[in-house]
Amino acid sequence: MASDARVLIVGAGVGGLALAQALRRGGMDVTVYEQDPTATIRNQGYRIHIDSNGNAALRNCLSDEALGSARRSSGRNGDLFAAYTHHLRQVTAQTFPDVAEDDITCVDRNAFRHALLTGVADAVHFGKRTAGYQLTDAGRVRVEFAAGGSDEGDVLVGADGVGSAIRRQLLPDATVRDLGLRCLYGRMTITETTEPLIPPDFHRGFSWVGDDNGCGAGFAPVRFRARPDGAADYLMTTLVATPERLGVTDAELFSFSAERLWKLAVDTTASWHPAIRELYAHADSGTFFPITIRAAERLDTIPSGPVTLLGDAAHAMPPTGGAGANTALRDAATLAGELLEAARDGKPLSEAVAAYERVMLPRGFDAVDSSLRMAGQLFGHAG
Repeated sequence: MASDARVLIVGAGVGGLALAQALRRGGMDVTVYEQDPTATIRNQGYRIHIDSNGNAALRNCLSDEALGSARRSSGRNGDLFAAYTHHLRQVTAQTFPDVAEDDITCVDRNAFRHALLTGVADAVHFGKRTAGYQLTDAGRVRVEFAAGGSDEGDVLVGADGVGSAIRRQLLPDATVRDLGLRCLYGRMTITETTEPLIPPDFHRGFSWVGDDNGCGAGFAPVRFRARPDGAADYLMTTLVATPERLGVTDAELFSFSAERLWKLAVDTTASWHPAIRELYAHADSGTFFPITIRAAERLDTIPSGPVTLLGDAAHAMPPTGGAGANTALRDAATLAGELLEAARDGKPLSEAVAAYERVMLPRGFDAVDSSLRMAGQLFGHAG
């Protein structure tokens, strides 16, 4: 391997850290820059679903130590996906009885980031907002930071999410579409008081509840295999609807306090089954926050060179397919494999980047399309 090959990653989310893990394992010099001030996740969500593709990518990318940490801090495996009317009549149910005990089916976002930092924390720099990048005369790439300063490497990977600064410069005409849906994330700590409130099947995996007016709610437990310090088991609650259905403007929604968002969720589901109302009533009011649900328009190519994209920076998708994190993990495994092989064989890293993009783009946007189809089934107008 070329000992001077250096990769810069912007974004210390799921995909960025998995890529850093794989490159570090392969002996490549890697540095990660993240705008979050600390390793504690900002308001992006709580529970992440990990499927068989995600598990395979994790095994390919992570060191034994990091993979063990991820498994220990993951949620206990569930075996059910079910959908219900808002009167709690089951509409569909799918069971997964053959999930291996060693597989990870769900993770808490914060616990997962800390696990992914295992063994690479020294290469991750928090509180570094990226302003842009420059290509050098020598064919390298220099990343520049909003507060001043820069760094230079052979490859720059934008893994900085749906609002990617790297994508804005690399692909100024790329479109990320607002689907017109807003999601209110929250959670209910599972205690002796709240445990009996959870319907039996809701303990077993992911449960979706929808009414006749395009409003839906998702519920999923996180019961840690080995509870991280300061963490508690919880039931994730989400409420998805249009601003019109919620009865507020975006300006109002995104200015509301967590407590006011909790009250909005309670009020919006006031006519639903009493068991659902109890879950919202006992949710932790300070945990609620809103997000806009978006999807990227399909890209066929990315300009050739030493700059590329990964995960939501390339192919943002709605959470309805449960595929976003898993696709980012697959991106990380594919890109790492191409870069490490090129470095071993003395080939230009730009060829590795191009090979990665030929796989990543169609695969990622097929996942976007699948998630959009699911959104259309759940909400009618999304797609």
